Amino acid sequence: MDWEQLLSLKRFGDSHKRIRKEQDETRLGFEVDYDRIIFSSEFRSLQDKTQVIPLSQTDFVHTRLTHSLEVSVVGRSLGRSVGQKVLAKYPHLQNIHGYQPNDFGAIVAAAALAHDIGNPPFGHSGEKAIGEFFKNGNGKRFKADLTDKEYQDLCDFEGNANGFKILTESRVGRLGGLRLSYATLGAFMKYPKESLPKKPTSNIADKKYGFFQSEKEAFVDVAQELGLVNRGTPQDLSYARHPLAFLVEAADDICYTIIDFEDGINLGLIEEEFALEYLIKLVKNTINSKNYYALSNTEDRVSYLRALAISTLINEAVELFMSHEEDILSGKFDKALLDVSKYQAQINDIIKLSVEKVYQSEEVVDKEIAGFKIIDGILDVFTDTISNHHQGTLSNYHKLVLKIFPKTLDLNQENLYNNLLGICNYVSKFSDSKAILTHKKLKGTHF
Repeated sequence: MDWEQLLSLKRFGDSHKRIRKEQDETRLGFEVDYDRIIFSSEFRSLQDKTQVIPLSQTDFVHTRLTHSLEVSVVGRSLGRSVGQKVLAKYPHLQNIHGYQPNDFGAIVAAAALAHDIGNPPFGHSGEKAIGEFFKNGNGKRFKADLTDKEYQDLCDFEGNANGFKILTESRVGRLGGLRLSYATLGAFMKYPKESLPKKPTSNIADKKYGFFQSEKEAFVDVAQELGLVNRGTPQDLSYARHPLAFLVEAADDICYTIIDFEDGINLGLIEEEFALEYLIKLVKNTINSKNYYALSNTEDRVSYLRALAISTLINEAVELFMSHEEDILSGKFDKALLDVSKYQAQINDIIKLSVEKVYQSEEVVDKEIAGFKIIDGILDVFTDTISNHHQGTLSNYHKLVLKIFPKTLDLNQENLYNNLLGICNYVSKFSDSKAILTHKKLKGTHF
């Protein structure tokens, strides 16, 4: 892969390339990507979507929106630092083409900002609930009418693929979706493959999948424009990651490792003394003991250690990226950056404790159970409605349900898969609160 091609400023939906040296430095194309994402309705809905603690009423627990903003900030730092080193290594990118370190930061920041934009309500349990509906619930009845890959898309409904759909899907008046640069779309694609075959290798890029069958053509267009390494066959599409996707992943890994842990401490789910010991192990080489012991309360102590931990892992990720940069460009590097970190043991200890004390806490599990039933109930009614709509057998109830769908949701397509995926995409955009309200409305219990 070639950095000049990977840093394409061409916008999705454009027919022409954009030259870096011709860009307006006061409003660079990559920065416009960030603006378009942050002003989108799909991004705004993240303010009421679960990060870890569903429906929390506390001030300091993260939502998907605050998490995405934090990942974006970390991503920007990672991108700028890597950009500085890449331009020093390949000076023609700056001297001839005009690329700057901040370009790398802007690309990673925008992709990181959007990394959860396709996630359904109720966190990862929302993804599982949609998949479960088609795998073992009433949605199973559609299997015979779908191809294997179409059915797998629904059974393993994936927030990353749904995010790519949101960012690129055209509709009336909005051709090319948000019309982001190809570079940002490439950095967004952590899992550049189809839903089948499932995990064909141990390569980190094969852990999940990154696009639905409905966006297959768009995905290939992005991959070819950027010159991503082709790892698959015409029958089973798979590409190597865009190099900057490793930085988006690292930013996410850093934030959920450290900040979810911080939430657990502040909520009292993880004992302070026990938790701080774990963080101190990670930052022991940079901690200023005098400053640390002068702090008088838990929140300040945790905040201080969190800042040091994030800084430590940013520096580590940059160093790892540059030491493996040639293998990353050739498509040979097959692990997450932090999976080869010298801090891997400390990171794994923190994640293990978060899983035991936070992710599997009674509060989280109880609300995930509720989320499963809510999404299952909504999909049951919505898929019945579109099925009866196409068969011309709508009941009066289903006629009313049909009226609540937005005009942007086209349910008159002949292809059943596109209609079912359209419903899933529509539900995925619900905030947690809207999902609860919609479920009550469909059951007649919201009055």
